[in-house]
Amino acid sequence: MRINHNIAALNTYRQLTMGTNAAQKNMSKLSSGMRINNAADDAAGLAISEKMRNQIRGLEQAQRNAQDAISLIQTAEGSLSEIHSILGRMKELATQASNDTYSAQDRVNMQDEMTQLTTEIDRIRNTTDFNTKNLLDGSMGKAVSTAVANISGNTSLRTTNASTAITTGTALTDLLDSDGNSLGITAEDTVTISYVIDGTTKEYTFTVGNNTIATLETTDGTTANTDLTVDMNATDTTQLEVKAATEGFAGAINGFTVTVKDSDGNIKTAATNALSAFTETTAAADVRADGRASFQVGHMTGQNIQLDINDMGAAALGVKDLKITTQSQADIAIKVIDNASAKVSSERSKLGAYQNRLEYTINNLGTSSENLTAAESRIRDVDMAKEMMEFTKNNILNQAAQAMLAQANQQPQAVLQLLR
Repeated sequence: MRINHNIAALNTYRQLTMGTNAAQKNMSKLSSGMRINNAADDAAGLAISEKMRNQIRGLEQAQRNAQDAISLIQTAEGSLSEIHSILGRMKELATQASNDTYSAQDRVNMQDEMTQLTTEIDRIRNTTDFNTKNLLDGSMGKAVSTAVANISGNTSLRTTNASTAITTGTALTDLLDSDGNSLGITAEDTVTISYVIDGTTKEYTFTVGNNTIATLETTDGTTANTDLTVDMNATDTTQLEVKAATEGFAGAINGFTVTVKDSDGNIKTAATNALSAFTETTAAADVRADGRASFQVGHMTGQNIQLDINDMGAAALGVKDLKITTQSQADIAIKVIDNASAKVSSERSKLGAYQNRLEYTINNLGTSSENLTAAESRIRDVDMAKEMMEFTKNNILNQAAQAMLAQANQQPQAVLQLLR
């Protein structure tokens, strides 16, 4: 019998200590709801869980980013909707002014409203912003290192000398429409070339005679027009092109129209429509830095969507200083406004497509975040029922160990019986 070392008590105390520590861990997990409260609980699991948590937080922020991007797009699109409405009113005024039932003073009054409307387009362009970031002034557009001259194409013309193509040397009297029907142009007819450049409406008239397509870039059938050039498309010989001679918005040729009249001054509709069927294929652009908006829609570097919004001001749309004080000015203004409206429609369509894309992006981010959260939960969260069972077991063992420790401490007292 030994009294210096109570091995039974030491063993029971060790078991009690282990049980107490285990119960403390059980209580820590039950109180926090987490299986891993510190690195010692599961070192590898903690590392994986923390990485997942960072990814989840990144995905949740990316969702907010995409929602903010949609708000930005909606702001821009809302302003473009108003510009569209303004252009609709301008079309109404131009159509009204092109009717000769109105006097010169009536057209002056219409011009006053037209001027105010173009000023309002520029005001909207300059003041539409999102969180102080301008949206419609071109500062959010793609980079343009060299100013671009606009080009308008026409694929409605054919010639009696070839089945599919024309050249600048083709006589005006030989022209057919795209269906092969004669345009009915004769040598006695007159051709009037009209267009708008930097708010000024220009008109040049000459007799057809034996003139060719090349004369469409002249002012009288012989003198070169310094505003534009007319040539065939380099890759598509069925397309006639009118290109501005000067780059940028100020030099852009808008509403290029060729009117054919007979010797009595009557408009030849078929010829006029075919020769005037020019639509802009390359938009004018001024030099600007790359200002595209980049929306971070993922949790990793490079997971972004870039959005560009073109300049939607009066100059960019071609309606700056547009005049309707005469019948001919109003007539050409109709086509210019139609082209401007098409540009706004194209921009709004692009913004709508981006918005739809971002909505799908948000849905995808939500799904990814949900799945990652579920995976992280399996690593980090505690199974409450299982942990409660472990706690109950450890609690009972602790109570038993306490009882046995009391018994073990009583054993050395048996030595006192030998002293009696």
